[in-house]
This record gives sequence, C-alpha cells and structure tokens, in this order.
Amino acid sequence: MRNIAIIAHVDHGKTTLVDKILTESGTLSAASGERVMDSDNLEKERGITIMAKNTAIMWGGYQINIVDTPGHSDFGGEVERILGMVDGVVLLVDVLEGPMTQTKFVLSKALKKELPTIVVLNKMDRDSAARSKTESDIFDLFMELGASEDLLNYPTLYASGKSGWVIADPDAPQQGMNDLLKAVIDHVPAPKVDRNDVFRMLVTTLDYDEHLGKLLVGRVQSGSVKAGDTIKALSYDNKKLEEGTVTKVLSKNGLVNEVIPKGLAGDIVAVAGFNSNVSSTLCDPSVAEPLHADPIDPPVLSMTFGVNSSPLAGKEGKIFSALHIKERLERETQRNVTITTSTHAERTEEVVVSGRGELQLSILIENMRREGFELSISPPQVIMIKGEDNETLEPMEEVIIDVDNEYSGMVLDMMRMRDADLQQMEQGASKTRAVFHATSRSLIGLRSDIANATRGMAVFNHLFHSYVDFEPSQLQIRKGVMVSMAEGQASSYALKPLESRGPLFIGPQAKVYEGMIVGENAKAGDLDVNPVKSKQLTNFRAAGKDENYKLIPPRRMNLEEAIAYVQEDELIEVTPHNIRLRKKILESGARQRAAKKAKTGN
Repeated sequence: MRNIAIIAHVDHGKTTLVDKILTESGTLSAASGERVMDSDNLEKERGITIMAKNTAIMWGGYQINIVDTPGHSDFGGEVERILGMVDGVVLLVDVLEGPMTQTKFVLSKALKKELPTIVVLNKMDRDSAARSKTESDIFDLFMELGASEDLLNYPTLYASGKSGWVIADPDAPQQGMNDLLKAVIDHVPAPKVDRNDVFRMLVTTLDYDEHLGKLLVGRVQSGSVKAGDTIKALSYDNKKLEEGTVTKVLSKNGLVNEVIPKGLAGDIVAVAGFNSNVSSTLCDPSVAEPLHADPIDPPVLSMTFGVNSSPLAGKEGKIFSALHIKERLERETQRNVTITTSTHAERTEEVVVSGRGELQLSILIENMRREGFELSISPPQVIMIKGEDNETLEPMEEVIIDVDNEYSGMVLDMMRMRDADLQQMEQGASKTRAVFHATSRSLIGLRSDIANATRGMAVFNHLFHSYVDFEPSQLQIRKGVMVSMAEGQASSYALKPLESRGPLFIGPQAKVYEGMIVGENAKAGDLDVNPVKSKQLTNFRAAGKDENYKLIPPRRMNLEEAIAYVQEDELIEVTPHNIRLRKKILESGARQRAAKKAKTGN
C-alpha cells in the first residue's frame, strides 16, 4: 500500500493528472470526462479544486491511495490537513512557469513533515526548452526550504498530463503513466503503523452518503475498525465528544465509496455513524489521549455576515433569520478548519467570519446564496495581531505577477499606488515576472483590478510572508459612488443623464431603494441621485414621439468584484438572484449627520 498527495500551484495540472492515472489503471474509462475529481458545481464552473478529495487505484499488486489537493493559496489549509494522512507527495510544476508561491507553500509543509517528494515537470508538450532552468529553480527551492540530504535526492519525471504520459527519461517514448506509478512504489514508503495496537484514527476530511449520512475520513493510525465496533470520539483538546457503534466502514475504489469488512492500520477509510468533525480522534474506548493535529496557519481576513436589512429583504430568498445564518456558518467551521467565526462585539445578531482570503470567503457566500440565504456582508478587514511589546502588527504578503511585457509598466504603477515594494524583476522575450512585498490590506481588490487592466493577460499570486508594524495609510483606490435617493423602478429617462457622471451598475426597470449604490461617481465624494423619475407627459407631447433612450450596458459585478469594491460605510446585499451594493445608513440625511459627527468627534 502507498498513500500519496498530489500538490502543486493552482492551474499546474493536478486534477488532470489524476484523471489520467485513473484511466491508465483501468479504474475509469476514457469516456468518463475531464476533471472528474472536481465534483462540486463551483469547482466545475471556476475550473479550480476547492476541497481535497481522495481516490484509490490498484496497480502492480499495490493499492495506491491518491489525494488531490487545492492549488489556490486561499485553500492552503486543505493541503496542510491532508499531509497528515500520506507518506509521500508528488510535486507537480509547470515547466514554463516554474515554482510559484503556492509551490513554495505546499513544499515547505511537506518538507516539514519529512515526506519524500517526487518532482514532475508538467506540460512538457508546450515547451521543453525551459526544462533546465525550471529544474535548477526547483532544486534552489528545496535548498532554500532547508531540505535534508535524503529529501534532496528526489526523482524528477517529465509529463504532459493533458496528453496522458509521464516518463523518467525525457528522450524516451512519450506514453503511459507507468514510470510515475513505479516511482511512487519505489520512493514512497509503506505506512509505518502498528496493526496490533488499539484503534486510532485522526479525522482529516468529511464526506457524505445519501444513505449513511455524514462520513468521517482519515488514515487509520493503529489497530483496525469494522462495523459493529464500539468507539469514541475525542476533540483535539481531549474532551469526549461522543461514543457509539460504527455502522459501516467504507473505502474508495476509484471515485466510489465501497463498504469493506475491516479498515486496517495504514488504510484511508470513511467511518459512518458519528457526528464529530475534522481534527477529532476516533479511537478505542480505552484510549486516553487524542492524536496530535498539526496547527493550521491563522486566517488573515474577516468579514461580518448579518441579516439582510434592505427594503427588498425577504423577496428573493428562502432563509433570512440570524439564527439560521449562525447555524449554517457553524456547520462550515466544522467542515473547513481554516474558517473561524465569532459574535460581533457590538451587534450580537451578526457573525464575524475569518478566512484565508477574498476567494475563500466569496466561495462560502456563493454557496450560501445558492442554498437560498439572504445576507448583508461587510467589507473585508485584515486581521491584526499584537507583538511582543504590545505593538500592532499586520500581515505582509509576497506577490508574484507574470504579465505580458506591454502591460508591465501598468502593473508596476498599480503596485506603486498600493505602496508595494518591488523585490525582484525578470524580463523575458514576451513575459515579465515581478516579485513584490505588500500588506494584505493593500491587496484587497487587486486581483480583479489587474485582470481588467491587462485584459486577463496577467497571472497574480500571493503568499503570506510575515507580520510587520502597522502603519496607518489611506489607500484611496476608488472614487465616490452614486447613491439612490428614491425607491421604485429605475427608468431610462432618469438613467440617461447619469451616464455622464460615471459608469452605472443598474439598468432600466431595476428595483432600487434609498441608500442603494447605483453607479460610480467619476469625481471624489458620493452623489445622491434619483434614478426612478419619469418624464412628465402633457397635452402637447404625443407618447409615440418620445426620444428612444439608448443606454450604455451597466457594469455587472460578480461577488469577488463587489467584495473588493465596497468601503467601510457600505454593505453588500446578497440574495439568490442579485448582488446589490448599498450604504450602511440608507437615509441620506442620517448619513450626512453621521459623517459630520465622525469628522467633529461629537
């Protein structure tokens, strides 16, 4: 038996490679489709892996358990957690891009656990000329991360996941996955476990079966488990959570959970019949101490989730109450260890949700709105910490941007506006790579801004670097907004003159209310407008001769763009059908009084 995880930076081809391994081993047919491991709807839509998932194949008389992990830095907690149940990793690197920020992050976690590594240079069918530089960069990365001499003796393979081949010799015929599977058998050790001891298992992920309900997934550390056994669950801080009988033990066969008679030490199994969560220990009743769960890197960003309080509340969703929102967020923390919740200090009906980044929190919001929730979301806030001398510290991140040469000057200007420090810059024949250090606070909204400015030709990645002294600064990236001063349906007649003031966020017939943001003001400061007024008809004007107003299509923001756009005095109204921006204080006079009070301090 071998247990491995496939780790890599986002878009370097992990899930595609797993597809080909499943096909090569005969576990799946070639007609099963692409990226079969990405089973969630959002994963399929966005083309990224969000949750780690495991599968299993039989090859050459060995059972190989494979875990496919997310590549995006916002979901790095999934990778940290999963490494505890494998005995080796396959590090996938795009031969053109070389090692990126998340490559460094996942490799550092693997080396910390002293897991043997198999390096695979992927996408060799695109440009094998970059091979020697990429190999040198990978070795430098191992050295930088302090790899031991044994771990530096890693094998390097060459692959095209899309074409379905991995080879040990770059000059050999390009066919099949046998070289990769052989390297796994030869270089990854069998699980070091004691099958004669009592049963212990650390819950690493969760699964669900429509007949059995919740499934707790992990690697059996010692002993064995079978249906009918009486076991207990301990929390990470050694509190007894529950005790009961195992209803079923399941194991993966390809993508399917199959019932097995017994799970032995070293096996990755799913246990049914318990309601515990990730990081808890399932064990024999005689066990006194839980298994050690590695600490997860702390969250860096928080947002406040509350009840939708706009005049349009309750008209589009199915779930509205603060209690239901709290219960749903509590369930999320049980499934996702990198998300934490706390009650707002002043408003107890609101929940402060902390996570790794904008993308992770936007995925949570998107899932909730698809479930029928209506929410109001505050702008993201960077989580500060206190230093040894009680000074305030904020997170600093390393940012790597790969962009076409023609847009490099524009990217440098955007980073300069956000007070980023340029650390390194390499210019090639057509691409420029720039490395910056910037505070997490200054990076909010940067991803979508760079994508728009470079027409999607820039690759933006960031990784937590360190904590630095907090220096207050007003990053004024955005100008003012146009705020509706009336309630009703927007009219073409009212919107046409507003186009000269700046881009609009709504079109004709859209429902608006007082305090709702309907567009961006081209000048600094907010502007109160009336988007619902209609043309007054008189006896001297026939309705058929009215001017036919042609409007510029409005700017429709997705959730990530809205999160990046709103400022401290604003909220995002999220419903199953719409994403609206609004002011926290809806009434215009009350907003002006609050602003005056904040300015004078009275």
